[in-house]
Amino acid sequence: MSIPVEYYLIVSTLLFFIGVYGFVVRKNLISILMSIELMLNAVSINFVAFNRFVYPEHLEGYMYSLFVIVVAAAETAVAISIIINVYRKMKNIDTKSINELKN
Repeated sequence: MSIPVEYYLIVSTLLFFIGVYGFVVRKNLISILMSIELMLNAVSINFVAFNRFVYPEHLEGYMYSLFVIVVAAAETAVAISIIINVYRKMKNIDTKSINELKN
């Protein structure tokens, strides 16, 4: 017995909106980065779910999901390096410290 596609979409929607909420509410750069990762994982779940139910004989959804994972890894590496540099300069990783760097 197979799990219906609606359940995958519900989980994906919850993950995405938890990520959006975390991105909007949090002030810590690491928390914001984790929220972005949640949103990217929700997109990957959608790619795999639609591939499984719409075109099960093709692998496009899985390839897109793998591409999203690669982009997320690269984005995380760049973001962590920026966060480390901000911490070295300001001794804080809140978003307010980013605004102070503009001056």
